[in-house]
Amino acid sequence: MKKNICIYFQVHQPTRLRLYRFFDIGKDSHYYDDFGNRTILRRVATKCYLPMNELLLKAIKENKGKFKVAFSITGTVLEQFDRYAPEVIDSFKALVDTGCVELLCETYSHSLASLKNGLEFQNQVNKHKETIKKHFGVEPTVFRNTELIYSDAIGTQLYEMGFKTVLTEGAKHIMGWRNPNFVYSNVNKPKQKLLLRNYIFSDDIAFRFSNRSWEEWPLTSEKFVRWLSEAEGEIINLFMDYETFGEHQHADTGIFDFMAALPKAVLKSGELSFVTPSEAAKKLQPVSALEVPETISWADEERDVSAWLGNELQQDAFNKLYDLVEKLSIIDDPVLWKDFGHLQESDHFYYMCTKFFSDGDVHKYFNPYNTPYDAFINYMNVLSDFIIRVNESYATKN
Repeated sequence: MKKNICIYFQVHQPTRLRLYRFFDIGKDSHYYDDFGNRTILRRVATKCYLPMNELLLKAIKENKGKFKVAFSITGTVLEQFDRYAPEVIDSFKALVDTGCVELLCETYSHSLASLKNGLEFQNQVNKHKETIKKHFGVEPTVFRNTELIYSDAIGTQLYEMGFKTVLTEGAKHIMGWRNPNFVYSNVNKPKQKLLLRNYIFSDDIAFRFSNRSWEEWPLTSEKFVRWLSEAEGEIINLFMDYETFGEHQHADTGIFDFMAALPKAVLKSGELSFVTPSEAAKKLQPVSALEVPETISWADEERDVSAWLGNELQQDAFNKLYDLVEKLSIIDDPVLWKDFGHLQESDHFYYMCTKFFSDGDVHKYFNPYNTPYDAFINYMNVLSDFIIRVNESYATKN
């Protein structure tokens, strides 16, 4: 039997906050850096989304539907596509219409709601599912949580919401001696299948591709396919940010040439075939249950949630934000709900991360602030104004 290759891309852009000063609190409730969001979105669309979508569409046609990929596209980035680059949505529609591209479900706002509030988590998942159906005419059946965040409890809630297949990280401290290149099941819900990211192969493309000090540089499609063929297991899951192509790894590194050559090289091997996540779940059976008592993710060396909630600044901001859920539910104001969704985006908490060791450079690369403390102060200024608005609206309801 041929070994299966499952490629999945995360597509997301945060709603960046403008410089919001202490003296703006209570006076100005427009929180967003509209110019920055438009500029970055247009840049990434030009460098990544449009050329990569064209490349993948060509690969699907040239390989007569045997090349397949999956995406999760956040509600946040869809809003920005609608506003600043509608042609990107059209290019994704063209991919979906081939029947070789699967769209996955996640939280609408790319949030950490699964770690704090089950009802808000469910609301965001339902909102995302409806948004994907509205834009692309398909209803996603496979779930990937924000940054592949997962635990036994999260998986159980997702199962009860109807998701029988979930993507997550093949984290070393969870896997132990086990191989991520198999399908596993939720220890509490044996019928729920787990597809685990092979972080070594995924990061060879996402992080190491342009590193000239890497002993395997340069990475060619032939070399990579040889590694995939030699790896043990039934399925190799290559999960990465879509912005890897053209944005994180610039075009002059050869990343587009690599990706253009990969489908043919995989199929030419005769030992490998492409599957979407839902096809993998139908085709393969779990080899065992996977116990994940503590939350994992695909971030940093720790593969936990410390990138977003690892210090007191992050925890303080996070708890103050979610303390508002009950009042927001009573008020039920769509404008407040919309701002609440944007303030939940995990990126805001990521910017407050104070790691300065193995993953410090990664955090700096993705951070528009000079320091984590600047990120915290700016966010808390915005949150302070938002709290005032919530409390004022709540007071009028009582």
